[in-house]
Amino acid sequence: MAKYRKLGRTSSQRKALLRSQVTSLLYRGKIVTTEAKAKEVRKIAEGIIALGIKEKDNYETVKITAKVPRKDKDGKRVKEVVDGKKVTVYDEVEKEIRKDLPSRLHARRQMLKVLYPVKEVPQAAAGRKRGTKNVDMPAKIFDEIAPKYADRKGGYTRIIKIGPRKGDAAMEVVLELI
Repeated sequence: MAKYRKLGRTSSQRKALLRSQVTSLLYRGKIVTTEAKAKEVRKIAEGIIALGIKEKDNYETVKITAKVPRKDKDGKRVKEVVDGKKVTVYDEVEKEIRKDLPSRLHARRQMLKVLYPVKEVPQAAAGRKRGTKNVDMPAKIFDEIAPKYADRKGGYTRIIKIGPRKGDAAMEVVLELI
């Protein structure tokens, strides 16, 4: 018996398909797909969530001082002339950052092997580069998804059948985070 479904694709196509669907599921919380794909995506997604739960509190907070450019009221950097050259003025700011401990760092890298990078585009300027920001998916898993499921032993996803697809009568399902 096979360990996984081949889904009628080559290994690279199958890996790309599953990675994109797992990323979409964890980013949006719900996807619509075929039953066979959903069962494969569920295995991967639940493993990632379990990894996030295990390592969610495994960090230390560290205080650092950072140089930050001074900005004026318009948000532009303040420049001053030094020896005939314009130089940006910097302020020293003390920040608290989270530093991953080694096992959490390893978990983050394991997640990044599966998850694709996600860009969040604002609705007002859809299709434009301005205002887009990259979403840190491992951070979202550690900070938002893992605390929600911390008291569960497993079964973080649900498959709901919605009927056959019109074109090829493949059973379609909704795969969602519980």
